[in-house]
Parts: sequence; C-alpha cells; structure tokens
Amino acid sequence: MQIEVSVILPCLNEEETIGICIRKATECFKKNSICGEVIVVDNGSTDSSTEKAKSEGAQLIFEKNRGYGSALRAGIESAHGKYIVMGDADDTYDFLEIDKFVDLLRNGYDLVIGSRFKGKILRGAMSWSHRYIGNPILSGMLNLFFHGKISDAHCGLRAFTKQAYQRMDLRTTGMEFASEMVIHALKRNLKISEIPIIYHPRKGESKLSSFRDAWRHIRFMLLYSPNYLFLLPASLIFLFGITLLVRLLLGPIWLFGRFWDIHVMVFSSIITILGWQVLNLGLCAKMYAHHIGLELTSFTQKIIKMFSLEKALLLGGIISLIGLGFSLYVFIVWAKAGFGELAQVKTAIVSLTLIAMGVGTIFSSFLVSMLEIKYLKEE
Repeated sequence: MQIEVSVILPCLNEEETIGICIRKATECFKKNSICGEVIVVDNGSTDSSTEKAKSEGAQLIFEKNRGYGSALRAGIESAHGKYIVMGDADDTYDFLEIDKFVDLLRNGYDLVIGSRFKGKILRGAMSWSHRYIGNPILSGMLNLFFHGKISDAHCGLRAFTKQAYQRMDLRTTGMEFASEMVIHALKRNLKISEIPIIYHPRKGESKLSSFRDAWRHIRFMLLYSPNYLFLLPASLIFLFGITLLVRLLLGPIWLFGRFWDIHVMVFSSIITILGWQVLNLGLCAKMYAHHIGLELTSFTQKIIKMFSLEKALLLGGIISLIGLGFSLYVFIVWAKAGFGELAQVKTAIVSLTLIAMGVGTIFSSFLVSMLEIKYLKEE
C-alpha cells in the first residue's frame, strides 16, 4: 500500500519523549486508517534517542549537518508520503491530532500550520517573554513584511504536501527554516490554513537560544524583504536630507533659539548621499530577489521592464552634469572675485552632493547589469 502521510521528527537528545511522539503518531494512523510512516532524523544525539526510535518501529536516518532546518530537510527528502507532517520530538505537540492537518491537505490546502495562540498554551509550556513579546513580534513582522495573516508563524507543528514543499524550494539550515517556509508559501500564493492546537510543557532540555534564534528569524525576514530593509528607510533618509539641503541653500533656519546654517548643511549633504546610495542598493536587491524567485510583485516587474543600463547611465550622467554645472558656477564666481575668499560654500556643497549621487548611480547601474548577465546566462 502506498504511503500517504510521512511524520518527520527532528531529534537531538530526546530520549525521554521520542518514543511517546512515535507512539502517538502511529496510534493516529491506526485510528484514522492512514497509511503512514514516522521518520526520525537524528542530528547528533549522544543519549539513547536512536535506540528508542528503532524500538518503536520508526525509520531512522542520520543528518550530520547540525541545525533544525538541516534535519527537517533530510527527513522530508527521505519521505515517501504525499503529505508531510513535521513536529518537535519533545512531546510539546500532540501527534494524536495530526489527522486534522491531513484532512485539510486532502481538501486542497498546501500548508497547514498549528496555532498555539488560537488554541491553548498550558502552564509552563511557553515563557512569558516568548508568549507576549517574542512570538507576537516575530509573527507580526512576518505578516507586515509579506502580507500574511498568520497568528503563530513559528509553531513547529505543521503539515504540507510534498508538491508544495518542492515549490517552496527551502534552503536554510537553522531555526529560520520555520520562517522561510511561511514566507515562501506566501510569496508563491500557496493555500494556507491554521488549526488551533494545545501546546504542552516540554520534557528534557530545551535546544532554543532565545536571542540568537530570534535574531536569525529577524535577519532572515529582513534579507527577504528589500522594501523594509532598503527602500523604506532609504527613502525616508533621502527625503529628509534633500529637503533640508534645499531649504538651507535658500538661507539659515531659525530653530530652538538660534540659526542653523552651514554645519547642518554639511550634515544634510551626507544624509542625502547616504539615502540615495542605500536606495540604489535597494533597487539592486529587489532585482536580484526577482531573479532568484523571491520578489515576484508587479511593482518589481515594472522596474525590471523599465530598467536598462543605458537609461541608468543617462540618469547618473545627468545628475553628475548638474552637479558639475554648480561647480562651474562656483568657479566662475570665484574667478571673478580674484580667487579670494570662497563665498559660495553652500553651492559647492550642493554640487559635490549631486556629483556623488550621479557617480553612485552609474556604478550601481553596472552592478544591476552584472546581476542580469549572470541570471540571463543561467536561464
């Protein structure tokens, strides 16, 4: 009989609970007439976890590369089932209820995620900081960045079709694997559902490192979201800098009981250049993300259609020429004054700002074109 469901249990020193998890999964199979298998992926256990997994009849494989994502990927690639259920081997999730996940997959969903927050978190199962700070912030960031509506984006109990997994093309090796799965599912418009679950206190030693794992999730989400990593902050920085620069060119600003002039203008020039350069990097990042299949929005596609090396070089050249024009004006005024004291410092600051922006644009456009050559060659 063909296997329908594969349960994947990543394992690192879970001798207290691995047997319980396997028995619950197999009991669920029998109760609901599911043809299934349980795969335990040992990730370097030094206790009796592997022996207990074998004694319970689970398929045992070994993954030498450490990491939550590495273990799960190894297990999924070895799975024979049409549907995959993944969960922690510490008995925090109830594998007697995996039939509910499978039913939704049978009804057309691609990814089903357990929700501890819509369900119930038993006393001692989750720390106060994780429950009210860490998980809500991380799930909120993911929903904001990638337009999701997931209440518990980092729940470890989830199910998906083998076909959906192949479409998601997951590559991370650590705890960020959980974020990557949801992000790729959202970006590829997969059909996602959530199921309220009960979250139990774990037995044995926790493998989580709160700050390190949280940072890995945040870092991953930022890298996958050039809009929030580059474009939004860069746009705000640039608009602030250029507005202040133009205003100070017209004359000093009276604020907080004093005039602000040339020194603030130097600051605004640097801020303008910084914002413009990060903006250029953001556009490069968006185009790169599009080429590797991470940024599939219509806005990005319009940018790509509009972009050409020649247009970008022309833009950079025009900005640089305007800056050089200001420099020429400063030089003429200075020459007429007999090369004495320079009285056009503000104009010179604007000139150098524009030249720096133009040159940055020119080199950024070459970088984008280099990326296009690489991916056009691969296609």
